[in-house]
Amino acid sequence: MQNEVKPSVLTLENQSRLTLTGVERVDAFSEREIRLRVGGKKVRIEGSKLKVLSFSEGSGNFAAAGVIDCIRFLQGVKGGFFR
Repeated sequence: MQNEVKPSVLTLENQSRLTLTGVERVDAFSEREIRLRVGGKKVRIEGSKLKVLSFSEGSGNFAAAGVIDCIRFLQGVKGGFFR
């Protein structure tokens, strides 16, 4: 089904390793920011020395490491990531 929303679980270990299930896609990533789409919502992970460790589009499993300072879930934002 095209519009089926996968359940998601977020785990943050010692503010340095993040795992997330239900990820639909990775929109962008750098050492300071990772942008994802989860359950139709945009997710922004902010920090430093960020690295995407793994992502499986089929299963929706995602993992990242670095210094994670902030995780934001954005809903209903039109016209791009930043409004």
